[in-house]
Amino acid sequence: MAKTKPGKKDLDSYAIKGTNKVVRPGDCVLMRPSDSDKPPYVARVEKIEADHRNNVKVRVRWYYRPEESIGGRRQFHGAKELFLSDHYDVQSAHTIEGKCIVHTFKNYTKLENVGAEDYFCRFEYKAATGGFTPDRVAVYCKCEMPYNPDDLMVQCEGCKDWFHPSCMEMTIEEAKRLDHFLCSDCTSEDAAKDL
Repeated sequence: MAKTKPGKKDLDSYAIKGTNKVVRPGDCVLMRPSDSDKPPYVARVEKIEADHRNNVKVRVRWYYRPEESIGGRRQFHGAKELFLSDHYDVQSAHTIEGKCIVHTFKNYTKLENVGAEDYFCRFEYKAATGGFTPDRVAVYCKCEMPYNPDDLMVQCEGCKDWFHPSCMEMTIEEAKRLDHFLCSDCTSEDAAKDL
């Protein structure tokens, strides 16, 4: 008669080896890639479980970097941008290197200081099809690109739209020194009113 394997037990936390950090379901973690030249993978821990030998495994939902997605990295993707995928996996808890924080896009843009462990997510990604949710986002400037939090933008006091300094033919240094800004459309409207 075959012996039945003892079951797995759910754990509510896991201590990352060599650190004082504790991971719980819902936390975002950095996971060691097999290729040491690559940056760590980022995942959200869904579940932590141990088998009868106390081998700890984590069920994770992967975040993809733009360059790992179909279509690749685009100009408007931030350096710390990730996509929450529909790709789930089970990994050894020993591959967890550390914890990180994946902020909403709105919260990320409000951070005073972005740390090494800070990332942001504004899209969900379907790994099999390459589709995104939402499939549309607001665009800004005359170049009509989505907002990239790594790029400085200036707001027009007339129409309240946001513009890249380079699209307005000014340097970043010039933009930082501005007290007031009117885009070319609002400047021509202002000039027409004065006639």
